[in-house]
Amino acid sequence: MFYPLRVSEVEQLTDDSVAVTFAVPPELRETFRHTPGQHLALRRRSAEGEEVRRTYSICSPAAPEGEDPLLRVGIRLVEGGEFSTYALKELQVGDMVEVMEPMGRFLLPPRPGHFAAVVGGSGITPVLSMASTLLAREPEARFCLVRSDRTAASTMFLEEVADLKDRYPGRFQLVTVLSREEQQSGLPSGRLDQERLTALLPALLPVDEVDGWYLCGPFGLVVGAERALRSLGVDRGRIHQEIFHVDDGSAPTAVRTASAPAHATLTATLDGRSGSWPVREGESLLETVLRGRSDAPYACKGGVCGTCRAFLVTGEVRMDRNYALESEETDAGYVLACQSHPVTPEVELDFDR
Repeated sequence: MFYPLRVSEVEQLTDDSVAVTFAVPPELRETFRHTPGQHLALRRRSAEGEEVRRTYSICSPAAPEGEDPLLRVGIRLVEGGEFSTYALKELQVGDMVEVMEPMGRFLLPPRPGHFAAVVGGSGITPVLSMASTLLAREPEARFCLVRSDRTAASTMFLEEVADLKDRYPGRFQLVTVLSREEQQSGLPSGRLDQERLTALLPALLPVDEVDGWYLCGPFGLVVGAERALRSLGVDRGRIHQEIFHVDDGSAPTAVRTASAPAHATLTATLDGRSGSWPVREGESLLETVLRGRSDAPYACKGGVCGTCRAFLVTGEVRMDRNYALESEETDAGYVLACQSHPVTPEVELDFDR
């Protein structure tokens, strides 16, 4: 469900990014109380009247019980991106934006332990919320942040991260790598790929003693970091990831191993109500549901955000790609409706589970 929220601040972070803060009215305080790592789906109508939805991670710390939630997201300009262009060039304080309640499973609820993150570019956004909340609430917790950016000028939330380093010098470790600019001190420039991370991470911290690894950013960085950690013996259950960009040529093309039946019917349950619709040739199951239920949950339609996650009750589907669900979720029967196509004549999804 979307709620109209007023923009209370638009802060220019870099030439191509902003932080947008929303005012949360008292009656929606609990609706928008978030867990560090969650994101928001934002919606607007284009000049042509078409609906545009995009998801952006919450960068602000999670508010303790009894305090008003601070709702702030980071938005980086994407070439040709309709919403990001609007946010950077048109959005102003006082404007109203339709916002869905916080969602996502890339989470770090505050708890004691040693945690680490490898992020690239705007991947810092959810991790900033994680680190700031964790360090403020858990005196025994530690956090190591390894971040990669193109240049110092393109680095989002530079001051906020520096503030964490100043406030928690013994518990917050920061390592910065610039891919297109040499630093006066620190690591040499260059991309953080699997080979480099395999050598770097054990030199920074005891890899096997980290309670949770959080990987966020472009596809290539996240996959490279996961492979590096696995080669270092880190159990898959301690690795959490969220991919922000997949259309940069580094992601594999989906392989279609099963063809759709000539005629298929989808039954879907959403908010306690069920309906059945024929699946048209070539359309995803999300598109099928949207023809009958305009309130079906979705945001990116690219297999990244996980907003359209649904439980496969009966039947078989083929997913074009999946960058949002963990293997435990797919093994349990969950699919992304935006990437799913029927393999059997009858398919049933449950969005309420």
